[in-house]
Amino acid sequence: MKSRTPAVVAAVLGALVILASMLAGLGSRWGWWHFSTGFSILRWAVYASFVVMLVAVVALLRRRGWPLALFGLLAAVLVVGNAWSLRRTARSVPPIHDITTDTDHPPQFVDVLPLRADARNPAEYGGPEVAAQQREAYPDVRPLRLAAAPDSVFARARAAAEDMGWEIVAAEPAEGRLEATARTFWFGFYDDVVVRITPSNGGSLVDVRSVSRVGGSDVGANAARIRAFLDKLRD
Repeated sequence: MKSRTPAVVAAVLGALVILASMLAGLGSRWGWWHFSTGFSILRWAVYASFVVMLVAVVALLRRRGWPLALFGLLAAVLVVGNAWSLRRTARSVPPIHDITTDTDHPPQFVDVLPLRADARNPAEYGGPEVAAQQREAYPDVRPLRLAAAPDSVFARARAAAEDMGWEIVAAEPAEGRLEATARTFWFGFYDDVVVRITPSNGGSLVDVRSVSRVGGSDVGANAARIRAFLDKLRD
């Protein structure tokens, strides 16, 4: 049994780092701790993963309990790989959190504003500097033109928002304004979305804006959300 101890330790620690990395975000989402605590847990899970790797390699070299050792190794690699992927993504996008299809005249929040009263990020658009960074990083985030009438597009927009799991805050067909709140899966961050639909050349012009409540960088989440929403409207 002693010869298999490193393999057992690697497997147990591997399971623990996987569990810790998952709960780092989910605990924040469920209100168990602040998201900064979740980031700390994730960071220490990564540090611990390198220890797991070392123990697992030792066990594999001894050729005792190799299935357990392999499990621990793969678990540690998964945790480190996920953290590395997040870090790489964060470095590949600008440190902005307000994305819109119209950087000159972005859609404005109305009913969402009270929900953002304690938000770290303001609801006011950041201006030309943010617009320039967005255009360079997300040149494909543009208004969507549809041949259908605004009232029809509005109904489709609301259905698409609900299908994406957004919480509808306001729906004003006469104004062509739809406001909603989306939540990220892992850490449960709240991001607010406003959709503006206006008549255009016998059809409709759809503009979308998605803004994070916290965080200097959204790691590309808002742009991805807008793309997914517009793709649903195209379908």
